[in-house]
Amino acid sequence: MSLGVSPLDAERRKYRPRLPTVLARGMAGLEVEAGGPTAAVADADAIRKHFPQTFGRPLLRFRSGGPGGAAKPLRVGVVLSGGQAPGGHNVIAGILDALRGVHGESRLHGFLGGPRGIFTGQHRELTVDLVEPYRNSGGFDMIGSGRDKIETPEQLAACRATCEKLDLDALVIIGGDDSNTNAAVLAEYFLEQQLDLSVIGVPKTIDGDLKGGPVEASFGFDTASKVYGELIGNICRDAKSAGKYWHFVKLMGRSASHVTLECALRTRPNLAWIGEEVRKNELTLREIVDRTADVVRRRREAGRSYGVVLVPEGLIEFIPEMRVLIDELNALLALHAGGDAETQRRRAAEQLTAPSAAVLESLPGNIREQLLKDRDSHGNVQVSLIETESLLAAKVAERLDAWRAEGTFDGSLKAHRHFFGYEGRCAAPSNFDADYAYGLGHVAVALIARGRTGYMAALRGLTGPRGAWEPVGVPLTSLMRIERRKGRPVPVIAKALVE
Repeated sequence: MSLGVSPLDAERRKYRPRLPTVLARGMAGLEVEAGGPTAAVADADAIRKHFPQTFGRPLLRFRSGGPGGAAKPLRVGVVLSGGQAPGGHNVIAGILDALRGVHGESRLHGFLGGPRGIFTGQHRELTVDLVEPYRNSGGFDMIGSGRDKIETPEQLAACRATCEKLDLDALVIIGGDDSNTNAAVLAEYFLEQQLDLSVIGVPKTIDGDLKGGPVEASFGFDTASKVYGELIGNICRDAKSAGKYWHFVKLMGRSASHVTLECALRTRPNLAWIGEEVRKNELTLREIVDRTADVVRRRREAGRSYGVVLVPEGLIEFIPEMRVLIDELNALLALHAGGDAETQRRRAAEQLTAPSAAVLESLPGNIREQLLKDRDSHGNVQVSLIETESLLAAKVAERLDAWRAEGTFDGSLKAHRHFFGYEGRCAAPSNFDADYAYGLGHVAVALIARGRTGYMAALRGLTGPRGAWEPVGVPLTSLMRIERRKGRPVPVIAKALVE
């Protein structure tokens, strides 16, 4: 074991991911079957106008038994985009192994620091020796990642120049919904420029919100939910052991509550709030607080003054009056950026609508400050930084104090607050994610070797045995819809919410 390698890392390296049978037989014998034309999740006419070259392409299936034929060396670029997710290194390992299966002289280049590495030309060749230590490891540190978008004419032209300089046959973008939207844009642009270069996307996000139709899951979700589940299970046992604390746990997932739901199913906490359910039932903050406080009171009456509550990261945006408040603050502070907390609070009090001003004043001081001061690069509230677990704990404590004054509650709330986020993003991938990510790398190469572009690599039948997983190519435009971004309608990969 080399210096700096832990026993766990050394053991994980020994694991050999299992491929679906159709891929394990090799790239040469794969045969493609095309289905009928596809549409889009929504706004098909608008998506067609944005992507005339790639819209409507068929779903592709692969089966073994086709003619082998002569193969040429392939030159492929790969980029990791967005937040880390367990399995990213195995996608790269899968691409490299599949490329070598196509032709021994194939080469793989990794762009450094995310999409920026493409349009700035920062890259390194990924050789067998370089990739080997990263197999089955967490993190994205092999080549790094970033959140840059590729959208300006200058960026697109720079990407083309980089790919031509490296004489690439294909570019693989590993990322979430925004990253795969980048892949769709690049695929369309290269076709318009008559550049013979495939662009393939790979679904990645621990949030679990990049899926739909043939895309059954994004890699990383399985590992992250298991890591969080273990932590929550420990908290549950600690709560029972101490017998006097309530734990409010915030979990990753701003736009969707898949992680919270999965962890709730795994650990059975006393209460789990699902953002999509809150929105569907139009529950107010007061109703959420009352229901949570009632659970605390009923457990107290049963002799159990302890428990665990799970809260999704983006819960605050699902609450109707909070959503209105955030929208008003985004508009207000975009016009009046800067100033200390008191100045921002005074502006808000003067210019917010009366209902929103009342909501803001009802919040604990730290939450008000976070809403007024923590902005992203576009001037919007950084919802992920709002301590929603603290907000809920504080408001529940207020409600219980009121009930105690009324004589309907005889206890107190001793609350602990947690945020489980970064703990799950770079864990060593579970066997499922190790296999899934490695297989996705092979599917990407299968699509490249057949000259396909504007597709997402996917595997279907994931609840069945590994050998029966079915490789497919999903048109990126079939996953898209129109949304308003920065005040204008733009095509994006649609996020999948909890149903």
